[in-house]
Amino acid sequence: MERSSLELSVGSFVAIGVLSVVYLALNLGDIGLSSNDFYRLDARFVSSSGLIEGAFIEVGGVRVGTVQKISVDYESYESIVEMALQRQIKLQDDAIASIRTSGIIGDRFVKISPGGSETFLQPGDEIIETESSINLEELISKYIFESNSKD
Repeated sequence: MERSSLELSVGSFVAIGVLSVVYLALNLGDIGLSSNDFYRLDARFVSSSGLIEGAFIEVGGVRVGTVQKISVDYESYESIVEMALQRQIKLQDDAIASIRTSGIIGDRFVKISPGGSETFLQPGDEIIETESSINLEELISKYIFESNSKD
């Protein structure tokens, strides 16, 4: 009798521990249990260099979603960024999606600037106006080689 009581106590303790870890992972990882809280939009960029899946999306300085998938269109050689945005965010069809850097050498994220149109994007639509990421190495090497060619 004493042994089964001990096993029951240990089993309960382990179950509570596992449930606590799952709860923390869901809350700290911003993983929603319901996909109804978000809707999908796509954006095409000439270059999405440095942007990764899971990067945040910002509107007005507030995080409102995440990058779900990045793929390439093999016909146009543009990158297609699939984004999940909170349902309450309504974006106009002339909104601008830009890839920006958080800080000087921080992570890349997508900044969306709302437009002025009265027509709103629907789930699954594509943001037409985009600004690709700036490649710092290319800018530096261009500056260095242009300076050397003038000498």
